This record gives sequence, C-alpha cells and structure tokens, in this order.
Amino acid sequence: MSCPKDKIRLLNPVHFLATGFGSGLFPKIPGTMGTLAAVPLYLLIVTYCANLLPWIILVAFILGIYLCDKTAKDMGVHDHGSIVWDEFVGFWITMLLVPVVNWQTVLAGFVLFRFFDMLKPWPINWLDKKVHGGFGIMLDDVVAGAMAMFLLWAGYAFFVPG
Repeated sequence: MSCPKDKIRLLNPVHFLATGFGSGLFPKIPGTMGTLAAVPLYLLIVTYCANLLPWIILVAFILGIYLCDKTAKDMGVHDHGSIVWDEFVGFWITMLLVPVVNWQTVLAGFVLFRFFDMLKPWPINWLDKKVHGGFGIMLDDVVAGAMAMFLLWAGYAFFVPG
C-alpha cells in the first residue's frame, strides 16, 4: 500500500498550492510548517496591498475549496495533514483585524491560530467531523482563524495603548 504523500506532484500547480508550496510535506508538524509558510506571504500582502487582504482571503478561500478537494481526492485521503492551504487562509483571517505592529503581533497571531487549529474546540471539532470535501477542509480552519482573530483583536485592543 502506497503512502498518500507519494501521490503528490509538486509540478502540479493544484498540489503545489494545496501543500503550501510544499511546506505541508515536512515529515513532522505539517500544519505548523504550513502556517509558518503563510507568514511571509501575509507580510508581503499587508506591506503592498493591506486594503485588499479581505478580498485576497475570500479568493483564497474559494480557490482553496477546489485545491483541497482535488488534492485530497488525488491522495485518496480526506484532509491529509500535508494539505495546508487551509492553514494559509486561517492564519490570514487571524491577522485581519489587527495592524502589523511588530513581530510580537505576528507571533501572537501564529500561536493563537495554531492553538485553535490543533486543539479544535467546539464548533471546530464538530465541523471537522461533519463537513466533508474541500469546503469542510477549509471551513474548520476558517473558524479556527475567526476564533483566533477575535482573541488577538481583543488582546490588542486591551493591551496596546493608544
């Protein structure tokens, strides 16, 4: 029996994007590596076109439904750990309501998103089990990102003066 990752072809643009430019293929903690790979792209977006971030997230979410669904089907496994495009979108959602002030803000967003994505409190765990296909793969990370976003925003509003 072959390993599902053996079915990934990085020359296939769908697989390349779904695996977060290959970051999801790390043998350990692929979700964390995928989120880490999302950080520089996020910084590039907010540096040059911050006002477009909500639209970029929307397009990335819609595109992600296809990317994740197709890659999961090609691998023969629903929501395999190496599929990390959903982590990109979830992290970007986390960072949506706060300005990038410094590396600590980005680190806090990273930690909060990973916390919700790995722990999967309700309703994330319910969505993860009940909603399937590319939409399901994307949705639980969108909710994790939204939960992290509100905590990050509240922390920023409460602790950052001015």
